[in-house]
Amino acid sequence: MSNFVTLLVEDDAFQREVLADVLKDEGFEVIECTTAESAELIIASTGAGLQALITDHNLAGKMSGTELAHYARSRHPHLNIVIISGTSVNPMPVGTAFLQKPFSPERLLDMVRE
Repeated sequence: MSNFVTLLVEDDAFQREVLADVLKDEGFEVIECTTAESAELIIASTGAGLQALITDHNLAGKMSGTELAHYARSRHPHLNIVIISGTSVNPMPVGTAFLQKPFSPERLLDMVRE
């Protein structure tokens, strides 16, 4: 799984650390962001090296995780995108997976690999 680059966008420091640790323990390279706006800059400057985006739906800042997912899909049509939230999210970008909180580390890994 080396060189599998995942952009993780989560504004809660504890949750971000836990998720990043799960991914790193499985060999993923993880780029961490706290806001959709900072993630947007990374998405805009990243080529095909980015394989997955995991974003919380509710983020601090002006842009939601779902809006970020729409933006990422427009820049990287084949990007694996997972939106995580404690509540349902609609509308979802085409081809985007939804992961309901709480979830197991195994479920997260399965969705990122799909």
